[in-house]
Amino acid sequence: MTPPALSIRGLRKSYASGTEALKSVDLDIAAGEIFALLGPNGAGKTTLISIVCGLVTASGGEVLVNGLHWQKNFRQARRQIGLVPQEMNVDVFEPVLRTVAFSRELFGLKRDDAHVERVLRDLTLWDKRNAILKELSGGMKRRVMIAKALAHEPTILFLDEPTAGVDVELRKDMWAMVRALRDKGTTIILTTHYIEEAEEMADRVGVITGGELILTEEKTALMKKLGRKTLHLSLAEPLAGVPAALEAWSPKLSEDGLTLTYEFDRHAERTGIPSLLSAMRDEGIGFKDLDTKESSLEDIFVGLVHGGGK
Repeated sequence: MTPPALSIRGLRKSYASGTEALKSVDLDIAAGEIFALLGPNGAGKTTLISIVCGLVTASGGEVLVNGLHWQKNFRQARRQIGLVPQEMNVDVFEPVLRTVAFSRELFGLKRDDAHVERVLRDLTLWDKRNAILKELSGGMKRRVMIAKALAHEPTILFLDEPTAGVDVELRKDMWAMVRALRDKGTTIILTTHYIEEAEEMADRVGVITGGELILTEEKTALMKKLGRKTLHLSLAEPLAGVPAALEAWSPKLSEDGLTLTYEFDRHAERTGIPSLLSAMRDEGIGFKDLDTKESSLEDIFVGLVHGGGK
C-alpha cells in the first residue's frame, strides 16, 4: 500500500493566552490527491498549513512528509513542499524570471533554466518573464506566487485561499491550472472560502472549525447529499406535535407548530411525498402551501460548522 504524501497525527497549537488554534488534528492525504480544506475565518486552516510548512511551531503532534518527519528531517521534508500563501510576499521591483529562479536557489538547488522556463510557460507567464512585478495585475501576481512555489520541484503544493480577490474568469483558469499540476503527479492541498471551488476541483473535502477537523469525506460521497431536497408544508392549523401516523416519514415540526419539514432524496424512485400527503389527509391535517428547497454543499458546510459536526 502506498504511504500517504502527508500524514498528520495529533497536531495541536495553543498560545499562552489559552487560545487553542488547533485541537489534535489527524489527517492523511494521498499522493496525487486534491484535498480542499473548508472553514470559516479563524477556524485553523492557515495555522495548520503554517505548522506543516515549518513557519509555526506546533504545541504537540507530528507530521510526516512522504515518510519524512517534518522536524527531524526538516530540510528534506520542507524541500518536498511548495507554499502559496494567502498574502503576496514578493519583491515588487524584481522581474518575474529572477524572482522565480531565486526561489529555487533558496532551497539549495542547482540553477535549472529549463525548469524555470517550463514553470513560467505552464502558468502563461513566459511572455511576462522580464516584467517588473509591480506592473502586473493581481491575477498575474498570484500566478507568480505559484511559480515561486513550484520552482524547487515540490511534490506537495499548499494553496492558501488561491483565488481570493480574483475575478470569476481567472478563478476558472486557475482551477484548470491546478488540475494540470495534479495530472503531473503533484499533491495539492487548498484552503478556500468558495464552496464551488471544492465542488469543482477536490477529490476529498475536509471541514475545520474551532481548530477541530470535524469531517473528511470523499467529494463524490459528499455530493450525493446534494440529492437531498426539503419539502416545507405550511399548515392550515398548528399542531402540538408530530402525529404518530406521520412518524414513518420523520418530519420535523416548527416551534410554532405551523410548518412540517420533510427531507427526501430527489433521485430516489419513490420520494414518499404522495404517501405522506395521503396520510396527512387521512389525519385531517390541511396545508395552505408547500415548497421544496434543494440542499447545496454550502448548506452542508454551514450545518456542520454551526452544528459542531452533528
